[in-house]
Amino acid sequence: MTNQRIGWIGTGVMGASMCGHLLNAGKRLTIFSRTREKALNLLERGAIWVDTPKAVAQNSDIVFTMVGFPDDVREVILGDEGVLAGAKAGNTVVDMTTSSPDLARSIHRECIKKGVKALDAPVSGGDVGAREATLAIMVGGDPPVFETVKPLFAIMGKTIALMGGSGSGQHTKMTNQILIAGTMIGVVESLLYAQRAGMDAHQVIDVIGKGAASSWSINTLGRRIADGDFNPGFYIKHFVKDMGIALEEARQMHLSLPGLALVHQFYVAAMAMGWEDLGTQGLFQVLATMNRQASTH
Repeated sequence: MTNQRIGWIGTGVMGASMCGHLLNAGKRLTIFSRTREKALNLLERGAIWVDTPKAVAQNSDIVFTMVGFPDDVREVILGDEGVLAGAKAGNTVVDMTTSSPDLARSIHRECIKKGVKALDAPVSGGDVGAREATLAIMVGGDPPVFETVKPLFAIMGKTIALMGGSGSGQHTKMTNQILIAGTMIGVVESLLYAQRAGMDAHQVIDVIGKGAASSWSINTLGRRIADGDFNPGFYIKHFVKDMGIALEEARQMHLSLPGLALVHQFYVAAMAMGWEDLGTQGLFQVLATMNRQASTH
């Protein structure tokens, strides 16, 4: 593992921190990002820049991707200048983006044709989990490949699990996002109620955040709402993408998820209001506006 060459693609809010942990662990990294400026800190710390995902693969044994949308995943892995175009037999591709299970399986099939191994490994924990290396990492793929990459996952996260074959990591992430979607409605409505009742939001969270209503969302994102902090740890536009994937997967399974559909529409409304680049706690703004309650943004 010490001589393994690692490639990293995507240095956004979470990707930069995750890649940074690998650098801190003494790993040799070759990186690419759509916006080079976002990678400057990593380059100053020893990462090597190349101009295409293909070039990353040509200089790496294992390539991690952490980008925004399924179309981005498809382009950086399967495109003409993508990872697979530069990968050699025996290399490994690990997509940590939240994407669709179908795309994960498609990537796995295309990799097999070239003798390349593949894992889908989306994460949960937001910007805090990425910075503190406490992410939950849910993985789909073959057990021997998982065991090879697991020591690298352990540098980035605390809860690491192989959930099944190709696409299973993405399916697990969808269950995560469905749960968060419903929880966020509860967080926002509870804090709107507290605000309207004249309560101090932080004092309320001090109590309900330790009882049966406790959740990561109330204790982390609820605090940000109370502070009027809507900066992104996870973008609204990315959560809309995730919920859309979950709803499409549910449709294909003939599964009705009315709660998810409702929350999805609230977040679509946030995008329509121009708030797509806020953090997911920006849902507060939508319901506050509906209730003619003073905005804290």
